Amino acid sequence: MLISPIRAFDDNYIWAIQPAKGKPAVIVDPGDEKPVLAWLEKHNVQLASILITHHHWDHTDGLMPLLEHYQVPVYGPANPKIEGITHPVAEGNTFVPEGLQSRFEVIETPGHTLDHISFYTPGLLFCGDTLFSAGCGRMFEGTAPQFYTSLRKLAELPATTAVYCTHEYTAANLRFAAAAEPDNKAIEQAQRDVAARREDDQPSLPSSIARELEINPFLHARDPDEFARLRQWKDKF
Repeated sequence: MLISPIRAFDDNYIWAIQPAKGKPAVIVDPGDEKPVLAWLEKHNVQLASILITHHHWDHTDGLMPLLEHYQVPVYGPANPKIEGITHPVAEGNTFVPEGLQSRFEVIETPGHTLDHISFYTPGLLFCGDTLFSAGCGRMFEGTAPQFYTSLRKLAELPATTAVYCTHEYTAANLRFAAAAEPDNKAIEQAQRDVAARREDDQPSLPSSIARELEINPFLHARDPDEFARLRQWKDKF
């Protein structure tokens, strides 16, 4: 599969998934329709379907405007706050998104929000704002035990799984990770690698489960209480 970042706002990535170059695209978390429409036009690509991870505006505000241009399936959480979901999905559901041939599994990952879900197909994870590179989302609606459990689910995926989250927060997250784990040499190397990529205006993503197990302090938390302490520290960092 071909996966392309579509930049939105200050630091969002809307992901476009294609089975091959030129084929219709599946769009993940369209917070803004304008860059999506521009990308589709530039590449002469049709929209096949849409995946939504949670209800926050910067992941959904482009959904209804896109549906004015394309009548396509929309897979996402069963949350009445999200207008336009045609195929509500939940933990354990599997489906083949329109436009692809790969079967995706739905993993419920509450913590950032209560309705948050992630989409997994072997080799690929689209996890919205649950797991970031070297970090995790803020805990707006969930509890520490919920968020800790969600992260453990993702940490148990195969190490080679590519991690596609939706924000370019990696450099800032690594600064916190270095403070939390000052002796972690993998974090030091990651900081150098990410700095070089950003200097060239390249995305720091995707990461991988293996990389996150090395550099992400939230995946190193031993229990929900330790996770909560890290999250509170990060919120004020």
